[in-house]
Amino acid sequence: MSVERYNPKEAEPKWRQVWDERQLFRTDNADPRPKYYVLEMFPYPSGRIHMGHVRNYTMGDVVARYKRAKGFNVLHPMGWDAFGMPAENAAMANNVHPREWTYANIATMRDQLKSMGLSLDWSREIATCDPAYYRHQQRMFIDFLKAGLVSRKTARVNWDPVDHTVLANEQVIDGRGWRSGALVEQRELTQWFFTITRFAQDLESALDGLTRWPDKVRIMQKNWIGRSEGLLVRFALEGGDIPEVQVYTTRPDTLFGASFVAIAADHPIARKAAEGNPDLAAFIEDCKRTGTAQEIIDKAEKRGFDTGLKAVHPFDPNWKLPVYVANFVLMDYGTGAIFGCPAHDQRDLDFARAYGLPVKAVVRPEGADDDFAVSDTAYDGDGRLFNSAFLDGFGIPEAKEEVAKRLESHERDGFPVAERKVNYRLRDWGVSRQRYWGCPIPIIHCESCGVVPVPETDLPVTLPEDVSFDVPGNPLDRHPSWKHVACPNCGKPAVRETDTMDTFVDSSWYYARFTDPFLETEPTDRAVIDRWLPVDQYIGGVEHAILHLLYSRFFMRAMRATGHSGLDEPFAGLFTQGMVVHETYRGADGRWLQPSEIRISTEGGARRAIELANGADVEIGSIEKMSKSKKNTVDPDDIIGTFGADTARFFMLSDSPPERDVIWTEDGVQSSHRFVQRVWRLVNEVATITGIVKDDEAATELDAASLALRKAAHRALATAGDDIERLRFNRAVAQLYELTNALQAAAVGARQAAETGGIEDISADMRFALYEAATILVQLAAPMMPHLAEECWSVLGYTNLVAETPWPVADDALLVEDEITLPVQVNGKRRGDVTVARDADTTTVEAAVLALEAVQRAVEGRPIKKIIVVPQRIVNVVA
Repeated sequence: MSVERYNPKEAEPKWRQVWDERQLFRTDNADPRPKYYVLEMFPYPSGRIHMGHVRNYTMGDVVARYKRAKGFNVLHPMGWDAFGMPAENAAMANNVHPREWTYANIATMRDQLKSMGLSLDWSREIATCDPAYYRHQQRMFIDFLKAGLVSRKTARVNWDPVDHTVLANEQVIDGRGWRSGALVEQRELTQWFFTITRFAQDLESALDGLTRWPDKVRIMQKNWIGRSEGLLVRFALEGGDIPEVQVYTTRPDTLFGASFVAIAADHPIARKAAEGNPDLAAFIEDCKRTGTAQEIIDKAEKRGFDTGLKAVHPFDPNWKLPVYVANFVLMDYGTGAIFGCPAHDQRDLDFARAYGLPVKAVVRPEGADDDFAVSDTAYDGDGRLFNSAFLDGFGIPEAKEEVAKRLESHERDGFPVAERKVNYRLRDWGVSRQRYWGCPIPIIHCESCGVVPVPETDLPVTLPEDVSFDVPGNPLDRHPSWKHVACPNCGKPAVRETDTMDTFVDSSWYYARFTDPFLETEPTDRAVIDRWLPVDQYIGGVEHAILHLLYSRFFMRAMRATGHSGLDEPFAGLFTQGMVVHETYRGADGRWLQPSEIRISTEGGARRAIELANGADVEIGSIEKMSKSKKNTVDPDDIIGTFGADTARFFMLSDSPPERDVIWTEDGVQSSHRFVQRVWRLVNEVATITGIVKDDEAATELDAASLALRKAAHRALATAGDDIERLRFNRAVAQLYELTNALQAAAVGARQAAETGGIEDISADMRFALYEAATILVQLAAPMMPHLAEECWSVLGYTNLVAETPWPVADDALLVEDEITLPVQVNGKRRGDVTVARDADTTTVEAAVLALEAVQRAVEGRPIKKIIVVPQRIVNVVA
């Protein structure tokens, strides 16, 4: 039989048009079936999709198509995270308006995503830069403000001197802005904040209930929230006008190892001390050139300035500790002051060594003697106290409790010297950004009335179109008319807020808007959102484990507090997929080369890369995440145009476990394409052999070959369905391969029978088994290779679409194997396996075991004492 090759260029557009015409993937909120909400993190419209998008959205689409077939009302929407600095940078570089740049990119990427055959409800498409979206965001900002969830305060912030905007700590990577790469600075600015700290304890404790989140993500969030239980200790101060400094510590057990107190550069005591000390003032200013992120502080050289003040040890009035202003202490953590115990904290040890301060060990490991000391590495392990007066011999927990009880009972000036306190590393979320292309903050500043929210009837506050990017900074600040308005309260001249919102605000509630994006009067319909949320399966990169996910969890709580939702958690299930990686190529002149610019040769057995343009050898570098900078990218359009979308989808699912990185190789893509063609040929062959077989043609008594094929098909069906449920896509792919092999072997046998005597010589049993197996194969392939599946479904004679066909149900009777294989041990050591009937009695099993050659050799003629048969598990022979 000769079958034309499957042609994806013809088949794929055809079936996408059919799906669109029938609106198969449009979701009806009134549908009574159980809901299933699957969502991939929406993309930034940077210009073109990349292979990471292909992998991410393919995974989500497999789940969406599978759940639809399982009878769920599936919500699978798409939108665009469309505000942000890249659009402004493009405006400056290309003299184009950010809106024009953004929507042109959206149009391109939308077409690319559609070419992948994703089962998306495009009717719900949103773009966060659309006033129809951000008007509701502005409404919620005002609602949050009324509920006390928004504040405005002066704070020390990370300032990007290139992008001219504030950065959150999480947006500072290795001391540089995450977008510009510029070294960040510290500035004091008046900013708008979301008071995420109000929910700190709830955000931390609720993580235990997110059992369908990766453990690593929950740990990252716990660490970021940073709950700690400690002691707030009041150290009396000598040598200045301020009577005391308060220190928060989680290690009060190490107080007898203290050698200094350090305060933040912007601590009130530091500012007071600097009034008469120009050198200290200069040091403080120098500290401000470092960002505020903990990561920056930890990596920076530990530097300090002795204020001349002395802190009195709380247990010994004669013990005076020098007070330093230090560049590694942050004002917004704890109290902005620490006591340094160098022997048991590496940061303190580095500082003490730099400034010649005492290093006294007060905790020693179990078994160590009184001579225990540290050199260049602090000891932060468990142990017992020594060199600590009344704490000697205590374990760390007992020592902490004893210190707390003693200091709580001791008063100075009528107040306890210490009190127990729970502290959080989490800080309020600064959402002010000094840029144009963002959601305007709906606030008006009036000299008479102060801060005035924009009236709801005046929303949305839209961005002016006539802006210029010819000079750095925020165009809204220098716009001649946009910011000048009348106060809604008193009517006097007033000024709009010119800061726009952090783009992470836009992405912190988009999943909620998707539930009813057609609603004009409110951000959400309470009944609709409470029915659709939480998202059943959320899919995206682990790089968003802190920023986006934590902010989204806060937003749901804020929306509940203001009546927009009745839920706390946005995402019930979270999956973080691995990256798409590719080896890198570099020419002799140091230029990075794209994979399309080289040819791989294996002549002579050695693998070489050769530049196509000149035939020169190319250095094959390491396998890294696909990136434009190293040009190790593959254009999805090229792959889809050459091999079809189904090949790209199938390769992304088949190569490795989805949580791991996938290595893109030309061989891997070719292999996936060959499988596409193989399935196409096989289904056509089965259709030719069997014709259309109805379900009632199944025989009750099957011959051995037909029964074996039916078992293989139903086993693959049951296993692959479970694998998709568990997001083990590569295992589901393996089931497709196994079923294809079994079906092909059976088809070969049937074809040989037909060649001998004609089609009529193929038994009805085998015709039914072949047709059923081919049908199941196509249905299993449908979530992964939907265009191919529709084409094959038509070949098998079905008049409906496989995309609207219920998922087949595995026959439990066919999943039970007639035989089982049991491991056999002799005197506790495995010697082999025995295969017996599943219902074999003990006597039969024992006889089969004793007949094994391996058992006879192991026994060596010794009498058998007993044989222990654990039914359907294992057999133990004792000799």
